[in-house]
Amino acid sequence: MTHWKIGIIGGSGLYEIDALENPQWIEVSSPWGQPSDALLTGTIAGVECVFLPRHGRGHKLGPSQLNYRANIDALKRAGVTDLLSISAVGSLQEQYPPGHFVAADQFIDRTFAREKSFFGEGIVAHVSVADPVCPRLSAMAVAAARTAGAEVTEGGCYIAMEGPQFSTRAESLLYRSWGADIIGMTAMPEAKLAREAELPYAIIGMVTDYDCWREEEEGVDVSDVLAVMHANSAKAKLLVEHFVQALPKERSPSPIDTVLDTAIITPQSEWNQELQFRAAAVLKRRMKG
Repeated sequence: MTHWKIGIIGGSGLYEIDALENPQWIEVSSPWGQPSDALLTGTIAGVECVFLPRHGRGHKLGPSQLNYRANIDALKRAGVTDLLSISAVGSLQEQYPPGHFVAADQFIDRTFAREKSFFGEGIVAHVSVADPVCPRLSAMAVAAARTAGAEVTEGGCYIAMEGPQFSTRAESLLYRSWGADIIGMTAMPEAKLAREAELPYAIIGMVTDYDCWREEEEGVDVSDVLAVMHANSAKAKLLVEHFVQALPKERSPSPIDTVLDTAIITPQSEWNQELQFRAAAVLKRRMKG
């Protein structure tokens, strides 16, 4: 695999990519159910790109209603090689004000109502997510964010909460005590599923608010979040454009491309046929015969 095909998942405030040439919406069916939306395909600087609005056009899906498995599966079926996620987040640290970008490299998963794996009874696999973000992809995303004029921090811990409600003050203070830097509702299980699908993954969190740990201030207000989100979206679109334009001409292999080689425990002769069918896109490289 020497070519790039970049998948972009756009979160709140990012529902399209203006820089795409020859844009076309295509429907990709998934045996895991309905993805959030059709996929917007096109090119930037000659590089194939595939865009998925995480919440659907019109923002019709909440974080707990997203079909994370179908989203990642659809992108894998579309031939994506690497995945850049862009998300609105709250800040848990003073140094990350609204408008700041954070390239998270660690996660704390506090979600509880979502399917988190392509594997299960019939095909057992345990991928490592000790380092859940691709450092190569993340570094390129940080450089692109700076070129786009954003203030960005490289590295940080993203805590994923279930939502859709924002945090209580007690929760926000607890997450700060754990060392979390930003908080959102959608990076998990997205990042875990990307790893199972052997897709190098990076995430840029666009800070919209200070969550509610500043006790002298009011809690999070959606109208304030939307105002910052709108300002962030222009930089996010530029980020994507600069990110793709700066890619090396050839894609060198990533260790993430082959993580299933050491993750699947069940011998292929024992694989559950129904699960093998559903996970065919994820398992394609590992299938024999």
